[in-house]
Amino acid sequence: MGLEEKLPSGFLLTTVEGLANYMRKSSVWPATFGLACCAIEMMAVGSAAKYDISRFGMERFSATPRQADLMIVAGRLSNKMAPVLRQIYDQMPNPKWVIAMGACASSGGMFNNYAIVQGVDHVVPVDIYLPGCPPRPEMLLDAILKLHEKIGESKLGVNRAEVIREVEAAAMAAIPTQAQKGLLA
Repeated sequence: MGLEEKLPSGFLLTTVEGLANYMRKSSVWPATFGLACCAIEMMAVGSAAKYDISRFGMERFSATPRQADLMIVAGRLSNKMAPVLRQIYDQMPNPKWVIAMGACASSGGMFNNYAIVQGVDHVVPVDIYLPGCPPRPEMLLDAILKLHEKIGESKLGVNRAEVIREVEAAAMAAIPTQAQKGLLA
């Protein structure tokens, strides 16, 4: 006995936010940032007919950050490459999302030394962490589906801008993993 029964068939009830989020999650264009072996698994998702990433509206991997809204960081990030990653992230239009693909991108992996950033979240805010060394293409597809759920529940306008500022401030203020363990003098 709800409102749906009083409307003729063919009508759809939703909010503007819900419609906008549905369109956003159905047309995510990734900018690839392949740094190591995880990039091969990411390329397998984009190129193999077996995985069919085009059903999610993501068949167009962008070569320019200005036309992408998802950054997939695949592999270990060196301190030398970190400013480049941040520059590319800053050039992406809002709203933008980041997937840290692999153990190295998520936490530095087995490379616990001065040359490797101990997690991409020290440079850019990460939305989805994808574990594995290297993660399978099926795992990347699962991470993409989880990101779609997150996009579908996201806020619009001023509320989203405030959330982004808080997340970026927390990421920049984070203590490096080595300093937490007392490894840095």
